[in-house]
Amino acid sequence: MLSEQSAATVRATLPAVGAAIGEITERFYAKLFAAHPELLRNLFNRGNQASGAQKQALAGSIAAFATHLLEHPDRRPDAMLGRIAHKHASLGVSPEQYDVVHQHLFAAIAEVLGEAVTPEVAAAWDEVYWLMANALVAVEKRLYEESGSRGPREWEVLDRVEETADVVSFRVRPVDGGPVAGFRAGQYVSVGVTLADGARQIRQYSLSGAPGEAVRQFSVKRVHGGTGPEGEVSNHLHTRVRPGDVLELSEPYGDLVLDAGADTPLLLASAGIGVTPMVAMLADLAAVGHQGPVTVLHGDRSPADHALRADHETYTAKLPDARAHFFYERDAGPDHRSGLVDLAGIAVRPGTRAYLCGPLPFMRAVRSGLIEKGVAPADIHYEVFGPDLWLAHQG
Repeated sequence: MLSEQSAATVRATLPAVGAAIGEITERFYAKLFAAHPELLRNLFNRGNQASGAQKQALAGSIAAFATHLLEHPDRRPDAMLGRIAHKHASLGVSPEQYDVVHQHLFAAIAEVLGEAVTPEVAAAWDEVYWLMANALVAVEKRLYEESGSRGPREWEVLDRVEETADVVSFRVRPVDGGPVAGFRAGQYVSVGVTLADGARQIRQYSLSGAPGEAVRQFSVKRVHGGTGPEGEVSNHLHTRVRPGDVLELSEPYGDLVLDAGADTPLLLASAGIGVTPMVAMLADLAAVGHQGPVTVLHGDRSPADHALRADHETYTAKLPDARAHFFYERDAGPDHRSGLVDLAGIAVRPGTRAYLCGPLPFMRAVRSGLIEKGVAPADIHYEVFGPDLWLAHQG
């Protein structure tokens, strides 16, 4: 926890830091990449940097952590720290990199806030940073020990399946012929590729196959340009990667995992490519013989755009007390619903644990609807594809 002196200083300066956090993170990344251009080429997502999403995510995490320290001085925000640590572990982040971040972040703070950064203010925010950094280092160390690996491993592509016009599933096995560790349904892997300009870029993709298989399957949605930059890695995987090619994969990470008893009522809600972790969860529930009620919700543009639809339906049908509700914006047909996902008319059992994955507006709407139906906020879990902007839990 923060010392009393630092807590008072952080409380007094949080509004000023919060108001300037966007400019601070902008300068931080400029300084970081000027000093270490290899980080932008080989570690950071260049698309998220170009769109500004990564800057928003960093700003949001700092503000959320500082606010939590002030409002709940007796406990750490372990859920937030765990989510960041899983992402860092999938990228192979090392403790030494926190020193690099600290150097350039505090240089940016000093530049933006100027004379307002007195020695007392600098010391207080330094304490905030290292409380967060050291907690992350500890969690990441445990994750590395549990996985037995920090670096990536080479995997050969066995097969690729065109799920829809924009989604491809890849099935891969280790080049070294070694064993394939299990994973928890809902987790993801980092996939590294070398692009045409020589940059090594890394992205996270949910494992969409059943846990326990001797090969791994992950599914990739092609990111088109338009409102944001075109997806470098997704387009590379779609257009260039074929059976026999080799990819680099991390061990599985991610904190959106099933945690329920055999009879616990569950609700699995997804939209678009958010279907991928939900299909893995359904496969796992079918394999272990889950007996409790399971409500499956999914929204998509049309049935043709619904990736892994056959698996979605097949695994749901294998459960003794499960029902699927698919919503399509067009071409819904008589067996499904038209429009966006709507909880009206959907029965939600007492004690339900809910798992959500999809765009932020979708998750906000579903979360609000579930709370109105009596689901405890602590029982609603979510996954964000891309930088977590710390907004999905609001509203």
